[in-house]
Amino acid sequence: MAVPAVGLLTRLHLYAQRRTRVQRPVLRLLSCPGTVAEDLRRDEQPSGSVETGFEDKIPKKRFSEMQNERREQAQRTVLIHCPEKINEKKFLKYLSQHGPINNHFFYESFGLYAVVEFCQKESVRSLQNETHAPSKGMEAAIPFRSRFFNLKLKNQTSERSCVQMSNQLPPSSKKLLEVLCDAESIDDQLNTLLKEFQLTEENTKLRYLTCSLIEDIAAAYFPDGIVRPFGSSVNTFGKLGCDLDMFLDLNETRNLSTHKTSGNFLMEFQVKNVPSERIATQKILSVIGECLDNFSPGCVGVQKILNARCPLVRFSHQASGFQCDLTTNNRIALTSSELLYIYGALDSRVRALVFTVRYWARAHSLTSSIPGAWITNFSLTMMVIFFLQTRSPPILPTLDSLQTLADAEDKCIIEGNNCTFVRDLNRIKPSENTETLELLLKEFFEYFGNFAFNKNSINIRQIGERREKAFRKRCKCNLEGKGHQAYKILHPFCTPEFRGANHEIS
Repeated sequence: MAVPAVGLLTRLHLYAQRRTRVQRPVLRLLSCPGTVAEDLRRDEQPSGSVETGFEDKIPKKRFSEMQNERREQAQRTVLIHCPEKINEKKFLKYLSQHGPINNHFFYESFGLYAVVEFCQKESVRSLQNETHAPSKGMEAAIPFRSRFFNLKLKNQTSERSCVQMSNQLPPSSKKLLEVLCDAESIDDQLNTLLKEFQLTEENTKLRYLTCSLIEDIAAAYFPDGIVRPFGSSVNTFGKLGCDLDMFLDLNETRNLSTHKTSGNFLMEFQVKNVPSERIATQKILSVIGECLDNFSPGCVGVQKILNARCPLVRFSHQASGFQCDLTTNNRIALTSSELLYIYGALDSRVRALVFTVRYWARAHSLTSSIPGAWITNFSLTMMVIFFLQTRSPPILPTLDSLQTLADAEDKCIIEGNNCTFVRDLNRIKPSENTETLELLLKEFFEYFGNFAFNKNSINIRQIGERREKAFRKRCKCNLEGKGHQAYKILHPFCTPEFRGANHEIS
């Protein structure tokens, strides 16, 4: 990886001195053929003030607060398949009969779709009560009252569609080259790359809505269960077009079953017992998979992969265009996502550097969407975080440092793994490091170009390179949904000895 990087970074440094229109050799670092051609709507902004969509805010929201707000927002939202010719004003006026609308947007995915967020949940129920099941002639419709609707026009008119589309796809290579050429510096290039590929507000809303629609299906068996997104969809490092990872959280259901005594009596639910937690997970996902396949509109290509290390249900949500993986009770993966969320929010340079390194790796075929012996985006992110921890002064704190700032409320032990760290972003002191993105990118490649991977490992818990013989073997834990394919990079919640029931070494 270091060899092509050094050559590119040499050119990168030379062109940065000119502070004028960036030359094409630099752009080869940030361009890769094969992306989907789709123009993006952009607001003009002054150079050097690229809006990323996840800029620091005061006060900074906790991960749990963000998740709860997004989930509540999704519960007030509906997804509507619209006819090609539709008048936006008339459409909104019609829906307003059921209550005030907070916001909406349109997008294309196998047709025209609208995401409409009402101000109140009662509006969704009102719309459902006024909606009827379609007549399919000789076919029979399964009467499932979802929040996914199909809108038809009673009278076909010649009225043209006059709606603005929200983009859900990354920019084309040609368009990306154009905007990168307009950047005045390497720093601007990296920030522009982040802006073009990061998840938009609309795409994030669509992801939470998709999880909420799946939760409606699961509620038939687990009314207190919550379908939560994790991974790239929520950790602020996801790019447009990435898969949607979600898990059915039954922890709330279990909490309701805790012993509540009243006098001399103790009441318990009658339950079905199985030999192990894994078998219980397989049975739950098997039933949910059948429901998605048979009853959930828009879910196609459902695969029940129950014998995997982490059993899951894989499917395509056709309306949103997302490839989805559904697991159950994968709380450690959500906690890992929360840690990355915190690191991404602490300094605006973190996400820009991660997006650039990931894009560079894909351009040089070091990562791939096809399973195999590739380094993963998660591992690249760990490398960037580790590198930023080694700067002087450090840009990011170690996980041990975050753990010392934690209070009793932050204490978290999951399956024997210590996942304790401070959750309140405002309690973490900002870095005094003022290095530019250009310098950090150059130093990143030089640092790992000389890194002794044959004897050293990367561990974001502590600063420094440590010799770990155990890392000559591969960890097969399911943290963040996958094992450590780059086995010299330690997952933040793994111990060097890979202790715990979920860890195997091969």
